[in-house]
Amino acid sequence: MADAAPALSRLNRVGYGFGASVNGVKNAAFSTYLMLFYNQVIGIPAAVVGAAIAATLIIDAFADPFIGRWSDVTKSKWGRRHPFIYASAIPTAFFFLFAWFPPTGMTDTQTGVWIFTTAMLTRVAVSFCEIPSSAMATELSEDYNERTKLFSLRYWWGYAGAYGFTAFALLVFFVSTPEYPRGQLNPDSYASFAYLGGAIILVAALSSGLATHNRIPYLRQQLAEPTKGGLTTHLREMFEAFRNRGFLAIFGFGVLKYTAIGLYSATTLYFSTYLFKLQGPVLALLTFDSLIAASLAAPLAPYFSRKLGKRNSSMFFAFFGVCLGLSPMVLSYFDLFMEPGHPLLVPTLFAIGAFYGAMVAISLINTSSMLADVVEDSAVETGRHTAGTFFAAASFMQQCSSALGIFMAGLILTWSKFPEKAKPEDVTDAMLDSLLIHYIPTVIVLWGLGVMFLLFYPIDKARHEANVERLKALEAEAKVKEFEGASLGAPAR
Repeated sequence: MADAAPALSRLNRVGYGFGASVNGVKNAAFSTYLMLFYNQVIGIPAAVVGAAIAATLIIDAFADPFIGRWSDVTKSKWGRRHPFIYASAIPTAFFFLFAWFPPTGMTDTQTGVWIFTTAMLTRVAVSFCEIPSSAMATELSEDYNERTKLFSLRYWWGYAGAYGFTAFALLVFFVSTPEYPRGQLNPDSYASFAYLGGAIILVAALSSGLATHNRIPYLRQQLAEPTKGGLTTHLREMFEAFRNRGFLAIFGFGVLKYTAIGLYSATTLYFSTYLFKLQGPVLALLTFDSLIAASLAAPLAPYFSRKLGKRNSSMFFAFFGVCLGLSPMVLSYFDLFMEPGHPLLVPTLFAIGAFYGAMVAISLINTSSMLADVVEDSAVETGRHTAGTFFAAASFMQQCSSALGIFMAGLILTWSKFPEKAKPEDVTDAMLDSLLIHYIPTVIVLWGLGVMFLLFYPIDKARHEANVERLKALEAEAKVKEFEGASLGAPAR
């Protein structure tokens, strides 16, 4: 990184954050709507759909570390990250589109293969954009607090992409008709849904790259030649980095956290549709609680990062936020919550969703900023600055864990004897109680154990600043040695 890099402009910050809409749209569509579309609209058994979606996440997970490593060792006139962002934009949009147009006349198994193929290609293409873009945060700023602000912007745009997209779809595409009182069950609505999602993905990816293109001269570049020795050498260097204690703490937390999130994402529309019996316009309104949550979390995450520290704020807001979010379901199981149609039901769900979402988002933002700080901590230990590798490993963990969560959702729906293409009036209280009694304890245990892993995270502000100064000293020393004709092997910038 150049010594005299100018301050980030507003366009740099906003454009960088906007790129997270790519992953936001994909996550909202694939985590929430893909299961409902193929299970309840097309009529494919939940176990088949869940297994197909889970398998795509596993494939993507194993691709992610290689994408991150490739990004770390890339050397081009556009640096390490931007070539991947630009190259992924069009393929991602097209693969996303294809996922919603299965050929007619296929068996359940053939449809499962279609889901797997199109969703897998979409996820891998998104990773080619998301991983280099996330890694870029460590190169846009080395400041402990500014990094949290950058990730706050990315999470806000990620939420805006996910929930703004779904709110618009629910209001415009998934409208009630005499044949389909709940528009999210209308098969004709999904074509427009797919086209809009693909368009947002394309625009967001290109905009993010263009908005940060003028920062390329100031970003940390791959100056040394890539490591020789083939796949074995690359794998060895990757696993050396992964032994970092801070990374292991985040990884353990993330495995359990994203398993719970995957389970929630795959079942939330089931609870909204069958437990609370909400229709499209109301569901659209409720998606705005996530936008409010993101808007609250964006300024509050840096604030609590400074006051409590990144680790402590991540732990506190994760656990107590999830307890708040589960409260309507716990009360519903004991018949203590408002009945469907109660005038206070929607305002209550909205308020709980906004505060719960804000608390969880604060935790996620600070955890991402913590991962950025791991990059320098590892560079001090290993001599290599491998942001792409770390963020790819985090994506690997997220994909595998989300796959497990979605697979668990399919199992829970099956164990609950939840019928395909069910009308709300056909779903019995026993089915709903079975769904709740499997879901609630599982989520509490996953988040609770995950939070405990963060107790082992060792990096605070003082340690991070010491790491940055140590790396600067090593780099300055390396330049002197290089000038004198010697070789030191300091961390490659």
